Amino acid sequence: MEAKAKYIKRIEISGLWERLNIAWDLRPDVNILSGINGIGKSTIINTAVRVLAALSGEKGTEKLTRGVKITFDNAEATSIPFDVIHSFDRPLLQSDSIEKLTDNNVKTALDWQLYQLQRKYLDYQVNIGNRIIELLGENTPESKAQATLIATPKKMFQDLIDKLLKETNKKIDRKNNEILFISGDETLLPYQLSSGEKQMLIILLTVLVQNNNYCVLFMDEPEISLHIEWQHKLIAMIRQLNPNAQIILTTHSPAMIMEGWLDAVTEVSDISSEICKS
Repeated sequence: MEAKAKYIKRIEISGLWERLNIAWDLRPDVNILSGINGIGKSTIINTAVRVLAALSGEKGTEKLTRGVKITFDNAEATSIPFDVIHSFDRPLLQSDSIEKLTDNNVKTALDWQLYQLQRKYLDYQVNIGNRIIELLGENTPESKAQATLIATPKKMFQDLIDKLLKETNKKIDRKNNEILFISGDETLLPYQLSSGEKQMLIILLTVLVQNNNYCVLFMDEPEISLHIEWQHKLIAMIRQLNPNAQIILTTHSPAMIMEGWLDAVTEVSDISSEICKS
């Protein structure tokens, strides 16, 4: 059976832009990469993601591991589950996959992420529903308590979203298996939310469907479009939904680290060294 890692311990990149070596030791919980524009934050994140995709067997990525070493917590592990959240919204370019969509409301990059997450959310509900039925069938105090715990993250997710959207008079439709919203007498699709609302929904929904498993969550400047109050709360909400997620993100926003995450910040200049050329 293939060994899966719980978190990434270290990322090493040799010859970044042919002039820098990167050596970044990571925490198992939260890692925030900071630095001026153009110093390499996004490149480091994207390089790590491409290598993890290659390790997981994604086709066409085999050559991307050259000069990059990722060390896991478990020396026998060969890969780790991971998710990547893209914050920048833009109109979708036409492609075969988009043209086959039956939902004409999917028009932007954030919409496309939400469309894919809707499917994962339905699968997540089926899986936890089956597990709850199985536990309740055992009819013991322990199994009933465990069934309640399994149902808790979904309610926590719904409560968090409702609290975030309270000022705009929106809340999740809890009677529907898909993600829909109620605003007064109107039912809204997630694609009708603002960019910031979509972005926060994507982040929290991605974390929820991880189903409390060990996983790495990559985010490049997730504060884009988010209200400053949401930036303050973002990391804590992610940790609340899945304390087993290792967060790796880049940011320019001081608000992201103000709720106790200053020690999790790493400057790119502190993990890079110039390549000496003779």
